[in-house]
Amino acid sequence: MNLFIETGTASLSKYGEELCGDNIEVLRNNNSVLCVLADGLGSGVKANILSKMTVKIIGTMVKKGASLEEVIETISNTLPICQKRGIAYSTFTIVHVRENGETYVVEFDNPPFFFIREGKLITPDYKETEIYGKKIRESRFQVKTGDILTVVSDGVVHAGIGGVLNLGWQWRDVGDYLLRLSGQINDAKEISWWLMTACEQLYTGKPGDDASILALRIREPRSMTVAAGPPCNKEDDPYMIELLLNEAGTKVVCGGTTGSLVAGSLGTEIKVDLSSMEPDIPPIGHIEGIDLVTEGIITLSKTLERLKKSAVQNEAGQKRNAVILLTKLLLESDRIRFLVGTALNPAHQNPELSGLSLKMTVINEMAQVLRELGKEVEVQHF
Repeated sequence: MNLFIETGTASLSKYGEELCGDNIEVLRNNNSVLCVLADGLGSGVKANILSKMTVKIIGTMVKKGASLEEVIETISNTLPICQKRGIAYSTFTIVHVRENGETYVVEFDNPPFFFIREGKLITPDYKETEIYGKKIRESRFQVKTGDILTVVSDGVVHAGIGGVLNLGWQWRDVGDYLLRLSGQINDAKEISWWLMTACEQLYTGKPGDDASILALRIREPRSMTVAAGPPCNKEDDPYMIELLLNEAGTKVVCGGTTGSLVAGSLGTEIKVDLSSMEPDIPPIGHIEGIDLVTEGIITLSKTLERLKKSAVQNEAGQKRNAVILLTKLLLESDRIRFLVGTALNPAHQNPELSGLSLKMTVINEMAQVLRELGKEVEVQHF
């Protein structure tokens, strides 16, 4: 089984507080995902510190193979005591999903997680134990493509309490809303965003508690292969092109020479879409069988700049150009393979474009940015 675990998070601070008292940590390792959502006692700075310590401790210890008992003991001995209430803890939920679908959920004092499969809200089997005075709920089950798991802090199920809704939103109401969302939205980030938007509306813009959401959607991985530049040795041209054409998923070609090689191999020509050209962005090309064809170093450099920005996915109302389309495809992909030709391009032998070294620098930096975004990236040179 080869699954990809897509994640989306959203948080809302209590009205009047700059910092949210909840924290979420998402760690990826060997295609498995470890997520922790913690809700610190109270709100504001102290709660934020408590929950941040909790997610860091749990994430680090679980990743290193610590037992649940060891994790609970460490948290109990580490978090400071609240002088007013005489207690010191942060509630938490741990979700660990392996690439083969094996899933382990640990819950302490957070609302029960939501599990949606085939349009139904179901509750996997669980057991309750007590560890160092804390009642822990553990669930082990197998997930499959299409499943959605959502974890929330109690600020979500309390939304609207005493105002729009006398008793708050309630767990079942949140579940019903998630069921409706799951029938319309196929993206974990959008699920968390829409759920948080509804939550904020129920609070009428003045949240009475911190609220956080962690959504996980199980799906097949999306692959993308990018060919950029011709090989150093012409004898390797057919091999690089064969790799590109035989890879599953999205196929992209960056560079005029590379585009000509691919088009020639397919017995066709590049058709240039001049309507997509902008003063500082070269036009898009079209080759039958290839998802996107662009110019080389200029497009790659501007795409790198765009990937570094925080709001890269907000494309509403923007003109369709090579940079926007390449950025979108990269962000939508989980596994990205760059096939980088190392032949020198005579067009780049000038002070402004340092040729091969610039291309290599841009692609290596792009690979690093994409890895930081949770992508699996491979760079292969020819």
